[in-house]
Amino acid sequence: MATFEMGDDGPSALVVGVDGSDTGWRAFHYAVGQARRQGSRVVAVYAETLPAAAYAGSGALALPLIDTSAEELREELRSAVETLGAEHGVNTQLVVCAADPVLALTRVAEQVRADAILVGASTQAAHRLFGSVAVRAVRAGRWPVTVVP
Repeated sequence: MATFEMGDDGPSALVVGVDGSDTGWRAFHYAVGQARRQGSRVVAVYAETLPAAAYAGSGALALPLIDTSAEELREELRSAVETLGAEHGVNTQLVVCAADPVLALTRVAEQVRADAILVGASTQAAHRLFGSVAVRAVRAGRWPVTVVP
């Protein structure tokens, strides 16, 4: 005789890396489709790094320069994430982190108790030598990582 099991099938939260690239958007669309079918939510993570040159000035008074292109990209990402989520009836949100992409993905995955991480396939040749975000995420975390081409 089978016993009743209380719980959910499938993931409750998916974390996906977005950066405005084609492969990043394909990964996000894939995550939204999976979330729609399985009744979960999607947390999109945009990891931006602040170069040392982002600060201007001399001495103790160094003021950060306002980078309108970075602000515009964040707003475009936020708008697209919210719009696609609403179109498909999926709870989505964008988290912006000033960190290395792998660190940002794993921190957010930990915070939201994610069941999986999704990333777009890397298109950079240097990643063959140093490791892509996906490979580094697999090594750094305890989540299954899906790489979307």
